[in-house]
Amino acid sequence: MGGTRPRTGRDWKLLAETCGALLERLPELVEEYLRRLGAHSTAYGRVIPYDQHWQEAEEALRIGIESIRAPRDSPRRDLEHAERLGRRRAQQGLPLELLVHAYREAGRLVWETLLETAAAQTSERMEVVMRSGTMVWSAVDEQTDLLSEAYRATELELRRRTDERLRALLDALLDGQCAPELTSRAAAGLDMPEHGRYAVVVLRLARREGREPFHRLIRDPGMRIVWRMRADCEVGIVALSEGAGLDALAGLLDGHCLGPGGISPVVEGLAELGWARQLAELALRTCPRGETGVMRFDRRMPAALVVGRPDLAARLVAEVFGELLAQDPADRAVLLETLEAWLDCEGSAGRAAGRLYCHRNTVFNRLRRLEQLTGRALSRPRDLTEMTLALDAHMLTSTGGAPGS
Repeated sequence: MGGTRPRTGRDWKLLAETCGALLERLPELVEEYLRRLGAHSTAYGRVIPYDQHWQEAEEALRIGIESIRAPRDSPRRDLEHAERLGRRRAQQGLPLELLVHAYREAGRLVWETLLETAAAQTSERMEVVMRSGTMVWSAVDEQTDLLSEAYRATELELRRRTDERLRALLDALLDGQCAPELTSRAAAGLDMPEHGRYAVVVLRLARREGREPFHRLIRDPGMRIVWRMRADCEVGIVALSEGAGLDALAGLLDGHCLGPGGISPVVEGLAELGWARQLAELALRTCPRGETGVMRFDRRMPAALVVGRPDLAARLVAEVFGELLAQDPADRAVLLETLEAWLDCEGSAGRAAGRLYCHRNTVFNRLRRLEQLTGRALSRPRDLTEMTLALDAHMLTSTGGAPGS
């Protein structure tokens, strides 16, 4: 051990002889040491197999005792051992406070036995041992500090590796890999059921300088959300309880999301998360530019069909709105705005007029003008479907493409 060595050769010889007597009693000391640890906490026995613990305790006590009697310039084997043991116990999962207690208990046992052995011999030997007290306890403090530092560094590295493995598992699931061994490992690593009710949320978030990350704001006893940050969005895997559904999830997100988002339908297990992510991203792409709502796929399916095939969407707009798009931009905008208001108001010209601040007859006139330009009648279901899809396609693509495309 480090610290101040005995000042004279005789002092060192007496201390070395006393330590030698301790080494002869080493098996007895190990048994007493393990008994004390077991009385303090049963966790030692649960984490470390007894035979392994006995051998490690014997090595630690022997190195500690030999370090007390070692010459001043000897290598610090006690510190090397403390660093190794700190790493090993972190890997085994023994709590740090129990590791520190174990090391201090070893120091206490060695010191008590040194005093007991010296007291049974001569007063001179007892005085030498007493003078070595500062050295012994300084060494114990050094060992404890070093093993704590090694423990924490190892714990951080293990946590980093665990996080990397979990991120890799999440990415594999979200990318559609669904092998049974993958889903079972992900369920164990994430502590989530392999089979259960899940949804996926995809959020494209604005910068939040100096503010708490979005995912830390989400709290609800009916669901658990595991977040995965990707290059341009944040993806949440949502485990839903039996009493929670998409309405609750959408309500939870509403008001917290600073950018557009998409919510998938409910799927029935981790193996379906890749499909759910695709649908959530498709829902996100149905959010018009400039808006910040969270779109549910189950309520945006027509628009999702449109943005899912941009080439067909462009053809649909050209087929349905070709002549309309050739009109004066201001007139075209008024007609499309009127159609959108009329659809949002469930075909009520009176309600649409209130929204547009015009007379209901004006709404009728504009709708008739639309029918003339498109060659379609809003009273015919098939024509109405085409007009609705074409309007969605035009709104989502007229500014340079749907979000996320």
